[in-house]
Amino acid sequence: MLEGSILRQLVCNHQADSAEQSPLNFGVYYKNTLVALCHALEDCILAMNSQPLVIAAFQQGKWYLQEADRYGAIADQASQIAIMAAADTGFQSHPTSQRSNVALVELDPSDPVSQEWHLIIFAPDYTAMVLCQELSEEDYGVQGRPDHDLERKFYGFWTFEPQLIQETVQLAIAHIGRYQPELQAHLQQHYDHIAHQVNEVSTADGLGSVVSRVVDYLQSSQASLFGAESFDFVEALNSNLVSNEMQAFLRMAQLADLADPSNPYAATEVASLAEMVGQLIDLPAWQLQRLRLASLLHRIAPLPIDPTANEAAPSCPLVPGAQVLRRMPRLRAVAEIITHQTEWWDGSGQPAHLSGDQIPLESRILGLAAAFQQRVADLKGRELTQTPEQSDLSEPLSLALKDCQTEQGIRWDPKLTEILGLIVRGLQQGLSLPSIPTKVTMGAGLLHPDVEVAADSTQSTSPQIS
Repeated sequence: MLEGSILRQLVCNHQADSAEQSPLNFGVYYKNTLVALCHALEDCILAMNSQPLVIAAFQQGKWYLQEADRYGAIADQASQIAIMAAADTGFQSHPTSQRSNVALVELDPSDPVSQEWHLIIFAPDYTAMVLCQELSEEDYGVQGRPDHDLERKFYGFWTFEPQLIQETVQLAIAHIGRYQPELQAHLQQHYDHIAHQVNEVSTADGLGSVVSRVVDYLQSSQASLFGAESFDFVEALNSNLVSNEMQAFLRMAQLADLADPSNPYAATEVASLAEMVGQLIDLPAWQLQRLRLASLLHRIAPLPIDPTANEAAPSCPLVPGAQVLRRMPRLRAVAEIITHQTEWWDGSGQPAHLSGDQIPLESRILGLAAAFQQRVADLKGRELTQTPEQSDLSEPLSLALKDCQTEQGIRWDPKLTEILGLIVRGLQQGLSLPSIPTKVTMGAGLLHPDVEVAADSTQSTSPQIS
């Protein structure tokens, strides 16, 4: 990463205070992936009444000019747009550049930001960001820069996380101040106006439509790769697109956890617990892989549990949160697992009133693991609010297990409840759950272990349920 770039500044901030900061998940992205991704995130501005602050870096003015008409439409919705690029002919003359709420910042060619690709969208109910830097000649290696423009590579990440985006907006505004102090002050006013309105819960709740749009754009770009024009590395570009479709869902799940401060590690811990249950009943590797992915994504499709509802349910229910997963063909089986995690063993659950072995095995495991983990988190939260003299919750694992055992044969599969009991006894004696990190950039690797996604470097959170 280039010294003085915004990406480098963000990384340094996180290294200096890693305990306080959110982990950064890096990957390598081809240009065609970033084009599709940015178009999807930009289109969400047009579909929402969010009036965001938008800051973009286009490397060179010619790339901005290719998108200038699109940014004219975005300006109709945005409160303010700031565009950074090394100036080219026509950079300042396009009609979009004359808009009162569009500001251009001509970067010095030696400025490291002129090698970066940014899209930062900051609104009270919608935050999104792409933050990447093009690989250098040395990074490309002996093969050098690719001949085909779509094969250019960028290193960085993208996210929906409000806190991380707020941090980056401030870095970008400060960098703009080196060129235009008055614009810096103007952008800071827009930032301050929006910042106190940002709500992580509402941002997470509205992500379903955003992720659907991202997947649609990535799939359209994927289809175009196999058109009339052919070139080398089509398969690598395709894998990069598939990986980012997966990343969209994993990032939505990550934000769902962040929006719940009382249980911020739910996805990771449920995945670890479900993995152990699956291993103890000898699930084959492909089924464990599917269960693991369903566990990481299980919170994006919440369904209120109402066992008193006796009305007829469809045999193939359309749960809104799970439906978004079905937009990606590879995730349809995972969507079914998540859809039926709220079924009850006695048939009184939702959404299809399945009973016993009619409930998919992975759904039974996921439902039990998720309920147990949530109960442990609730009990630990209550412990923190009580003095030692008041608290009778010294053993959350035992109490949570007892709750599940009370419902075995009614809500839970009795055999799975017995296995959960074995795991709890092991945890109480020092057994550790398998480490199942939420690798947000692993993408296609979650679906196909043999698929290698380029430069898949991530940080993760270890399970903390014990």
